[in-house]
Amino acid sequence: MKALRLTMALFAAAGLCVAGSASAQAMSKHDRDMAIKSAEAQYRTDKAACDRLNGNAKDICQEEAKGREKVAKADAEAAHDNTPKAREKARDARADADYEVAKEKCDDLSGNAKDVCVKEAKARRVQAKADAKADRVAADQKRESSSAIAEAKRDAAEDKRDASYKVAVEKCDSLSGAAKDTCVRNAKAKFGKT
Repeated sequence: MKALRLTMALFAAAGLCVAGSASAQAMSKHDRDMAIKSAEAQYRTDKAACDRLNGNAKDICQEEAKGREKVAKADAEAAHDNTPKAREKARDARADADYEVAKEKCDDLSGNAKDVCVKEAKARRVQAKADAKADRVAADQKRESSSAIAEAKRDAAEDKRDASYKVAVEKCDSLSGAAKDTCVRNAKAKFGKT
């Protein structure tokens, strides 16, 4: 099992190194296939380890296992394709995996605290995906005009602001009456909503 984890870590590290540099050589098809098989084997091991847990702890463990597999596969694809779009997809996979785990952790809460927890998880996912998209556009700048890059950055900032606004409004739901109205009004002012 240690050898399997070491192999997985090496492939992931190789994928991150390649994914981090646009001028680096792409991972071979054979290496990608091996990394994917390693991720699948690690998933089966991790999922089996979750079987000893109960309740939401088991659900969290299973989401973490699924997330690690999806991220490892996406990293392998990104290292193989070696394109800004593939690297964006890998970052999106990581954001989605983190979101699913965070959402599962929110199940331990109830009421408004749970709602806020879920909104915060969504906001982190939106922010991570917006950053990934902006970075991809910047990496593609040889093909894109500077106005396209600026537009992508504006879109990313707007997505982040909208996600943060939703979190702020959700937090207001724990209040009532004038306090809630003031809270919502302040959130709208802070995030430029009318």
